[in-house]
Amino acid sequence: MRYLNPSSEPTLAQERSEVLQQWENWLEIPMLVLSFVWLGLFIVELVWGLNPLLEAIGITIWIAFIVDFVIKFFLAPHKLAYLRYNWLIALSLLIPALRTFRIVGFIQSLQSVHAVRGLQLLGIMTRTNRGMRLLAASVERRGFKYVLALTIIVALAGAAGIYAFERKLPDGNIGITDYGAALWWTAMVMTTIGSDYFPKTAEGRVLCFLLALYAIAVCGYATAMLATFFVGQDAENDEAELAGTKSIQALQMEVSALRIEIQALVKRDLDR
Repeated sequence: MRYLNPSSEPTLAQERSEVLQQWENWLEIPMLVLSFVWLGLFIVELVWGLNPLLEAIGITIWIAFIVDFVIKFFLAPHKLAYLRYNWLIALSLLIPALRTFRIVGFIQSLQSVHAVRGLQLLGIMTRTNRGMRLLAASVERRGFKYVLALTIIVALAGAAGIYAFERKLPDGNIGITDYGAALWWTAMVMTTIGSDYFPKTAEGRVLCFLLALYAIAVCGYATAMLATFFVGQDAENDEAELAGTKSIQALQMEVSALRIEIQALVKRDLDR
């Protein structure tokens, strides 16, 4: 049996971290593409349903994600810390197993509609989170492109979820009849304009609340971005109330020149 020197443990952990980083960099773009395809298949499943071919593609992508997660978990130097940081990803890989092993069918046989819708809501959240995580790793987190792409993903997934929850209401009333109407409703919620329709199901209300929270965050980001733009424009104008950037730079240059002159005078007096 081989025993490791305690002093070599940090080196081993560092080597594992480097290999893990190389693995993530190598598969960054492929996993990002597969994640979007997986989320798109889930949206299609909620709205129109999957044919056998699309279902086989989804299962193949799911298996690829499981293999990738297992390899990353094996390479991670701190297993518990890795699980704590990636628990939502692990959950997103566990949920499809419920359908694969017919556990969802068992729940449906018990007529537990809320349990099935709860799993659908959880699937929307976890799969969207995976796309967000991979997108953040590939695009600058605070960049406009990242926010725009993330907003599109949230809108499409949110519309699919609200359509799945609200198309068949338990009281027999008419809810959202098609995906286009659901997408319009989601856009109204995310732009804080509002809509005449209010979700009737508990899952739809939870999803509406999450979409509203995201809309508030995006509005805050947009406000900060616009404020930064206008402040920057104002700072470039020497006649603006805010001190211009050029004026500040000129003042700094004058202070630096004055400091050099003072140092030269002090040195001259010392030499005397």
